[in-house]
Amino acid sequence: MKIGELAKRTGVTAHTIRYYERIGLLPFADRDAGGQRDYDESILVWIEFLKRLKTTGMPIREMLRYAGLRAQGDHTGPERRALLAAHRDRVRAHLANLQASLLVLDTKIDSYVETEKRTHSHDDTRKPINRKPTRARPART
Repeated sequence: MKIGELAKRTGVTAHTIRYYERIGLLPFADRDAGGQRDYDESILVWIEFLKRLKTTGMPIREMLRYAGLRAQGDHTGPERRALLAAHRDRVRAHLANLQASLLVLDTKIDSYVETEKRTHSHDDTRKPINRKPTRARPART
């Protein structure tokens, strides 16, 4: 498949695909008779995995390390597992931090809601003061 179709199917821009290829995250694509990149369907799974790593905040240098180990073959499995396990631990810690931050936001939002309720409730219970109409006094001359 051509780079445009690959970009469309993965949601990764053609520019990023070329960049990933240049730095070694993606293997160099075969070229067709016209010299255009021609990717095999198997690249789709790898790109989706790279997207997941990126989404979870894995730095490019670690992604490159993983890709290099992957390219070396199955005997690097334990090292790849360790790299992913360490990254997973960082992701879990980040999620816990986000959860704590979300709790603070929820608490703050709830305090504003309660304040608004009290304000509206107070406004609704105020009764207008019924004053007797005053008589117009004749003007002094």
